[in-house]
Amino acid sequence: MSLYFTQFPIINYNITGKNSDLKAVVDIWRRVKVRSKIVNEISILDKYDVQEGDSPEVVAYKVYGSTDLFWIVCLMNNVVNRYYDWPLDEFTFQKFVADKYDNPEGIHHYEITQKSGRQSADGPSDYEHKLVVNSTTEGAVSVSNIQHERRLQDAKRQIKLLPPTYVSAFIEEFQLLINS
Repeated sequence: MSLYFTQFPIINYNITGKNSDLKAVVDIWRRVKVRSKIVNEISILDKYDVQEGDSPEVVAYKVYGSTDLFWIVCLMNNVVNRYYDWPLDEFTFQKFVADKYDNPEGIHHYEITQKSGRQSADGPSDYEHKLVVNSTTEGAVSVSNIQHERRLQDAKRQIKLLPPTYVSAFIEEFQLLINS
């Protein structure tokens, strides 16, 4: 975490409302976002499947050789809150589902496979070819609460990573933007 916030500018902030009570603080209100054009350019980025127990720090260490670069993993995937935007480990997932639903096996919604366009999955966690429908629709299949939540978690497991060769240039650009 230290490398990330050390790049933010220092500002004088009035803590108490008295003009004489200015404190030097890190300007955490600054936000830099990766351009959508870069994130959507598949040929530039590497795909990565987050494994059980992987945190942004673990992924950064595996890919970049340093846990300090976890913030690049988060920025590339718009992970603002690691507890909601990052996939949960299995124990936490089961607890989350049990807390959220009275009946995890209860029906969340019904769906069918669309009849035009893409009709098959593009990987194990791809459900874009499915359409949510009413229970009375012919061929409708029920999806349980836990299946629905598992799909959301699986989608979070598919992340995009900046190849290590671009990290130095990315950090330079980030520093320019955060300090401008």
